[in-house]
Amino acid sequence: MAISKIKDKGLAELFHSGRSKRIGPQFRQSCLDILDHLNAAASQKDCAGVRDFHKLSGDRAGQYAMHVNANFVVTFRWDETGGIEVLWFGDYHRR
Repeated sequence: MAISKIKDKGLAELFHSGRSKRIGPQFRQSCLDILDHLNAAASQKDCAGVRDFHKLSGDRAGQYAMHVNANFVVTFRWDETGGIEVLWFGDYHRR
């Protein structure tokens, strides 16, 4: 699996250039680590145990998250082709 799409503009900038003014400096390296991991993951099993990888529920059913720092997460889902669509970075308890 590889990242097929990144909807969050800050994460897209970070993934493609290694920099983004939209992602705070305290979060950048952790976000990059998560994006690199997702881009290299061959299956969901590769994510087990990484940065508190977990399924989301409710109106976010079908999505997954990995923790960046405290309540801040990167959310994503697997698309119909098996690629990973990165959706959002932020505090999902406040969204």
